[in-house]
Amino acid sequence: MTISLSGQSVLVVGAGGGVGRATLEAFAQQGAIVTAAGRPGDALSAAAAVAGVAPTPLDFLDNDAVEAFFAANGPFDHVVIAAASTKSGSVAGLDLDAAKSAMESKFWGAYRVARAAKVNAGGSITLVSGFLSNRPSAGAVLQGAINAALEALGRGLALERAPVRVNTVSPGMVNTPLWHGMSETDRDGMFERTAARLPAGRIGQPEDIASAILFVATNPFATGSTITVDGGGTIA
Repeated sequence: MTISLSGQSVLVVGAGGGVGRATLEAFAQQGAIVTAAGRPGDALSAAAAVAGVAPTPLDFLDNDAVEAFFAANGPFDHVVIAAASTKSGSVAGLDLDAAKSAMESKFWGAYRVARAAKVNAGGSITLVSGFLSNRPSAGAVLQGAINAALEALGRGLALERAPVRVNTVSPGMVNTPLWHGMSETDRDGMFERTAARLPAGRIGQPEDIASAILFVATNPFATGSTITVDGGGTIA
């Protein structure tokens, strides 16, 4: 069954990130009326320009700003929350303030948006977590805990917000600007080692995750689900 998004309104929060930008483009290509929201900067402006819209500054860490945005905008047919900023590290080694900041950004940021979002009946909210919720890493315990919390939030919201549908997409390692702080040599080496152990034989691209987000947003029978798109990382 082909579902047209022509005329439907879609909000992407975190549109300046790799997954957010790919998601914005995927919905725009299907004819949706997209809003590119996120922290102001070159990345957000570039993503919005590709989609042919103006960037919409939105600080999801500021609850007053989030509530004011939804008081003035919407309702939307689909809302995607792809914004996040976290630091890796062991529980013992990661500074407590940095750990709190990570939770504030990835979990509470999504919570604020999902709490305030105005969505048409039958529309959708999609969260983005990560496969560490099911495949723990000793060096990224906090990330796994945050991702698991997001997935639980999505399942609960699917009940609370019905008939709005709520789902979570859980990526594995994806080639996004998140890794651009590493040297090119180190980054390429990490990608090659990861690809070698994955059943899919490669790491993810932002478009892989965007297609999964598009799927759960447009499938009228999908709600309360977590869709893992990790190249087989969870089972490798």
